[in-house]
Amino acid sequence: MMIIMIIFMISILYKVKAFGVAHVKVSKEQVAEHRIRILAAAARLFRQRGFDDVTVADVMKDAGLTHGAFYGHFSSKEALIAEAVGQALPSAPDQAKPRRAAMEFADGYLSVKHRDNRPTSCLFSSLGTEAARGSADLRHRMTEAVCRRINHLSVDAEGDGPKEKRRAAIAAWSAMVGAMVLARLVDDDKLSKEILSATRASLPLV
Repeated sequence: MMIIMIIFMISILYKVKAFGVAHVKVSKEQVAEHRIRILAAAARLFRQRGFDDVTVADVMKDAGLTHGAFYGHFSSKEALIAEAVGQALPSAPDQAKPRRAAMEFADGYLSVKHRDNRPTSCLFSSLGTEAARGSADLRHRMTEAVCRRINHLSVDAEGDGPKEKRRAAIAAWSAMVGAMVLARLVDDDKLSKEILSATRASLPLV
């Protein structure tokens, strides 16, 4: 009888232990999934409304989570801004994939579709002026992304040497971002499209 009781208790302990491990695993997966949802919601709302007009409560509601869950993921709104922007910024190119030509990129960037698609649009044209007043972490992340874009455009930029190509790439990227800001600013659709097309035609890219 004693042996049977011992075996029974061991089986119960084993089941409890197994359940606990499974429960922890699911919880970690949920935490990771919730964090992804928060970052995606934040990036989308920030593009649409800017940093100042979006609250933590807005982000959590859009992500489908409770307000109280926020601080289990981020220490502050500033920390959320830096990570959400960092996640949404273009990453280093995958060397295994064909490189996108600079003019092909410019065609997509200076398009009406990009102009009108604020939720997934370029962070520089959507949030650049606000980010300039942001945290050091945020500005550093955006600086790194600016450098990556300049390097990308330099390959197809006009110029006889690396220095000239880099200068042309900086001019092209600056013109593209500025043109998108102006194209969204004006309330004249014809002028807006003219700004985009004129900038596209003047880019020092080959």
